[in-house]
Amino acid sequence: MSDLMAGLHQPGDTLLHRLPVGAKVLGLAALSLSIVVVRDVRAAPVFLLVTLLLAALARVPLRSVWRAARGVLAIAVVAGALQWWWYGAEKALETFLDLLSLGLAALSLTATTSINEMVDALARWARPLRFVGVDPDRVALTVALTIGALPGTIAIARETRDAARARGLDRNPRAYLSPFVIRVVARAQESGDALHARGIGD
Repeated sequence: MSDLMAGLHQPGDTLLHRLPVGAKVLGLAALSLSIVVVRDVRAAPVFLLVTLLLAALARVPLRSVWRAARGVLAIAVVAGALQWWWYGAEKALETFLDLLSLGLAALSLTATTSINEMVDALARWARPLRFVGVDPDRVALTVALTIGALPGTIAIARETRDAARARGLDRNPRAYLSPFVIRVVARAQESGDALHARGIGD
């Protein structure tokens, strides 16, 4: 598992680590909804401060905070620039800070909750759906496979990009996208065949 997924989880004994998964997910949903609904540039720095305090409470290393912020930063800059063009500097600042806050809020959840805990929680939450024909175990398996596939997909993307650069074709989207899609589909088919051979799924 790459740094993207497992590297963000930080084992610990803080208050956030001890909270049930459901409470953390509901808290994240409530905070995210508040960030999106409250349209006031004066509230944006407050939300950012709250998410930074949550990261500090979870004892997330500064390296992980920077990694999460860096991942959102590019999107926030582009969105902020568009908001500046359409609505002015005040709206641009609010959008920029809100996107950073959403990214850091999600980081507090992933840093204090392991993938296994999330998958187990999803399986529990899906149990009432048995009455409409949904298999909770299959839901959990699907989520686990999706999460597990992300690092491999990212690795394929990096390898394909490096191969295109080595051939001097890094500016040609076709030289990158075509082999990337082919390899990802092939990997998915291999995973499906392996599951089918073990009697899981059709």
